[in-house]
Amino acid sequence: MAGPTRPQLLARGLRLEYLTVGWNIVEGLIAVGAGVVAGSIALIAFGVDSFVETISGSVLVWRLRAETGGDLDEERIEHVERRAARLVGISFAILAAYVAFEAVQTLAAQERPSASPVGIALTAVSIAVMLWLAGAKRETGEALGSRALIADSHQTYACWYLSVTTLAGLALNAVLGLWWADPVAALVIAIFLLREAREAWAGEAAA
Repeated sequence: MAGPTRPQLLARGLRLEYLTVGWNIVEGLIAVGAGVVAGSIALIAFGVDSFVETISGSVLVWRLRAETGGDLDEERIEHVERRAARLVGISFAILAAYVAFEAVQTLAAQERPSASPVGIALTAVSIAVMLWLAGAKRETGEALGSRALIADSHQTYACWYLSVTTLAGLALNAVLGLWWADPVAALVIAIFLLREAREAWAGEAAA
């Protein structure tokens, strides 16, 4: 039995990227709102990261739509992708600096965030969603021979790690009263963000 055709794979890739962008927007709004209410720097950072992730997802949507419409200009695509990678790298670096500063300030002042049931539920659901999305993107990217889609799957795996880290910090604070787990989780997120910033710059330089 023949496998899916290239147009079918492109359509699947587009659906996955639309889902990624839509999920990240909703996730970001809920996470930032819940983070502000609870005073959780980890949850706020998690939410803002979701907004930044929509940038790379939007670039993938543009690339896949260009090929689907038969209007593929490789030189133009590479130019846009290099600029987008640089913007994403700068965004991640700025976000990492902000998160690290707020986390250290929270630890120094011993500010105790409130428990956030909404944040716990959101990150728990995100763990399942991100793991499925990452696997589906990788499979589709390999079938298409698309390095960009495979690279985006790696970013989605990074979102999964961030979900696990954020959930751990929120749960330790809510269940055991370990208030410092929240800013420590935020510092771990900042490290992930710096790594993503470096990888975005490396991709831009190699392009």
